[in-house]
Amino acid sequence: MMVIFQNKIIYMPSVPPFSRSEKVRDYASQCLPFTWSEHDIKAADGTAIKILESGPNTVALQAQQRRRVVVLYLQGILRAWTGSKADDQQYTIVGLSYRGFWKSKGKASQPGIELDVEAALNWVLNRYEPQTKIIIWGQSIGAGAAAVGLANFLKSHPGSHNRISGLLLETPFVDLKTMLVALYPQKFLPYRYLAPFLRSTWDSKGALEDIGKIKSKLKMLIVEAGDDEIVPAGQGAILEQVCQEHGMEVDRATVPGALHTEVMMKPRGRSHIIRFLSSF
Repeated sequence: MMVIFQNKIIYMPSVPPFSRSEKVRDYASQCLPFTWSEHDIKAADGTAIKILESGPNTVALQAQQRRRVVVLYLQGILRAWTGSKADDQQYTIVGLSYRGFWKSKGKASQPGIELDVEAALNWVLNRYEPQTKIIIWGQSIGAGAAAVGLANFLKSHPGSHNRISGLLLETPFVDLKTMLVALYPQKFLPYRYLAPFLRSTWDSKGALEDIGKIKSKLKMLIVEAGDDEIVPAGQGAILEQVCQEHGMEVDRATVPGALHTEVMMKPRGRSHIIRFLSSF
């Protein structure tokens, strides 16, 4: 049964309860002074996907002659960081709602989510001017989607490599198979033996190797939660080593006391991420 229903177990698109019926306007007052706008896009297989965009409009930005940095954020629940330490920069967050989540149609799966990331990247590239700095930020399983999605993009869009400026992986793991064995090392437990049957792997290590071969000068940040209760210790260090072996500009930071979803709740975690985003 666990093998048959693994996508529901891994992605849990209806958690928390009623999340698929939530409306942006219900949170408008909490997001002030920033506003979010909804956009509809379609993945390559025709699945209708919803994305959210926060930030000033392009016309206003051009009038102010500011540099724009667009962050494509990949996670089930959006946590937006918007702002700038520099007077000549402005940040925009684009949040992708994977298929099967919120108002997006379809059912969550790795092949489907890879198509969703591709569609979101194409939307960002077409919407913003060529000089825009584009950063992909993924958290948890979204870090896997970010790494795999970027690797796919670089391989299929050889003329657009210079459009992607950075990659931020928050609480990433090497791949689902490795994490499963690390979480359940006891040979008498059945979970570790599910690895060969996984339909979703999110092989971040393999994806980073592909990225390094194509765009070795990519700027990266890996952020780990010091008390991560989901991702085993050492996963970020393995990914960092892969990046270093391919000459990528990578930093790795650990946020003491942070659980898996608390990196941005801790001042040190916010500091690491804001410093990285402000460097573009």
